[in-house]
Amino acid sequence: MEKKGILIVVSGFSGAGKGTLMKKLVSEYEGYALSVSMTTREPRVGEVDGREYYFTSRERFEEVIAADGLIEYATYVDNYYGTPVEYVEKELEAGKDVLLEIEIQGALKVKEKFPSALLLFVMPPSIDELRKRLLKRGTETGEIIEKRLRRAGEEAEGIEFYDYLVINDDLNECVIRLHEIITAAHAAPARNIDFIKKLRNDLS
Repeated sequence: MEKKGILIVVSGFSGAGKGTLMKKLVSEYEGYALSVSMTTREPRVGEVDGREYYFTSRERFEEVIAADGLIEYATYVDNYYGTPVEYVEKELEAGKDVLLEIEIQGALKVKEKFPSALLLFVMPPSIDELRKRLLKRGTETGEIIEKRLRRAGEEAEGIEFYDYLVINDDLNECVIRLHEIITAAHAAPARNIDFIKKLRNDLS
């Protein structure tokens, strides 16, 4: 049976460890591709254009929107974030599971366009731990951190639309759980329609 890639949307509060979790998953297991989103926010220290994000201007981002070159896009803390279509489709066709790190607005838009997408929400063990992680970054002002925490409160209202919660308490254990969830998702009948149809034809 030919394995088709799953579009995996990973969301979570800022500071929950989404990016670290996905990078570790990709480095430890084969068959994953990490989608690179486009954004108008400034790069953080150590970030490289084309690796963490495609960093671009607001004008350029709006040109890509107009050309229908994004799967989804949304505004978060006064910046645009979006997912380029071409890369994602190419990797899915190659049988790779494509990981998208997207905030909640974008995740629900992707689910509308791709009903078979798997939606995962990464959470810290507690809000106190979330605040500690944001402070530990040392890359943002207190005002931005408070803005992110307020946004987390808004995002908490949409968690029930996701397929699975992933509590990021211990990174290594969390990566194993994440891989197990994705492996199990491949066995869902809704993601194996062609195989089921072939089976029925063979039986008849």
